[in-house]
Amino acid sequence: MNEIKKSFQNKIVLITGGTGSIGKEIVKEMLKYEPKLVRILSNDEASLFDLQQELEKFKNVRYLIGDIRQKNRLNVAMEGVDYVFHAAALKHVPLCEYNPFEAVNTNVLGSQNVVEAAMENNVKKCICISTDKAVTPTSVLGATKLLAERLFIVANYYKGWKDTTFSVIRFGNVLNSRGSIIPVIKRQIENGGPITITQPEMTRFVMTMPQATNLVFKAAVKSIGGEIFVFKMLALKIMDLIDVMIEELAPKYGYDPEKMEKKIVGTRLGEKSDEELIIKNELEWLYEDNKMFVILMPVERPDDIFRPEIKGMKKAKTLGDSDDLNRYSSNNAKLLNKKEIRELLHSIKVF
Repeated sequence: MNEIKKSFQNKIVLITGGTGSIGKEIVKEMLKYEPKLVRILSNDEASLFDLQQELEKFKNVRYLIGDIRQKNRLNVAMEGVDYVFHAAALKHVPLCEYNPFEAVNTNVLGSQNVVEAAMENNVKKCICISTDKAVTPTSVLGATKLLAERLFIVANYYKGWKDTTFSVIRFGNVLNSRGSIIPVIKRQIENGGPITITQPEMTRFVMTMPQATNLVFKAAVKSIGGEIFVFKMLALKIMDLIDVMIEELAPKYGYDPEKMEKKIVGTRLGEKSDEELIIKNELEWLYEDNKMFVILMPVERPDDIFRPEIKGMKKAKTLGDSDDLNRYSSNNAKLLNKKEIRELLHSIKVF
C-alpha cells in the first residue's frame, strides 16, 4: 500500500472509459492514494454526471466528455498527466460481431490515439486494460483487443528516446460488472425464467472487482514497459454458477428452484467455449509471483536489447494448475466447486 501511495500521491492521472465498471472502480480506488488530480474521460454523459454526483466531495476530480476516437481531445486531456489507465473499449462479443468497424475504430484506432497522445504529452506510464479474449481470438472483440495489446507493447519500440512506457493488463471476467453474466442471470431469475444457457460445459476465468483494481495498481507500480500482466485468476464452469444463483435467488423472488426452466440457446457468434490467458509462445518470457504472471518480452531500444528483471518476480516454469504447458486455459485450470462459488458470490454481495 505504501509503495502504491508513493507512486500516485500528488500525481495527475487520466482514466479513459472512466465511467465503465472497471474504469469507475479504478477512479474510486485511486482517490484513496491522494493524487493531485484525477481526470475521467468518457463519452457517456449520463454516467459521467452520475459519477460526479457520487464523488462530489472530492475536489481533485475532473469530468471530461470526450471519445478516444478523437486524438485532439486526448491531447488536451493528457496535458501534464503522469499516468494513463486506458479502460475505454467496446467489450461485448455479439455487439462487436455485428458492428465490426465500430469495434476497430474504438479498440484499435482509439488505442493508437491513446498511445500517440501519451508520447506527445510525455506521460510517465500508459497502461492498457485488456481481456483474455485477446488470446488466440475467435471474435472481432478478441481480434481488436489483441491489436490493442500489440500497439501498446510495440509502442516501446516505436517511441524512440521518449520516456513514456507502455504496458498491458490482461483480465478475465470481472464478476458482477456492468453487462456481465451475473446481472443477466439475476434479472432472468427475478422474471421467473427461463435461464438462457449458451453451452453447459462453458468455463471462464473470473475475478472480483476489488481484486481487479488492487492488482491494476500493483501492476502499474511494477511496470517498466513492454509487459503483459496476467493475474492468477479463479476459474469456474458457467453451469455451476447458474445453479448456485438459482438456488440462492429463486426463493427470494418467490420461485421454486427445482422448477426454474433452463434453456440452452447455443454458443453466441464469436464466443469461445473456454478462455485462455497465456499460450505456449509466451512461455519463454514468462515470470511470476504469488499473485500474477508477467509476460516480459524483450524490447529493442535504439542502443541495446532491454531485458530487465522485474522486482519480486521469478521465471515461471508452469502455467497455472495444469500440467499442460502449452496453454493456461479455463478448461484445464482448477475449477471452483459450487460451495466455493457460493462463498465467492456472497463475498461480493450478489445475494
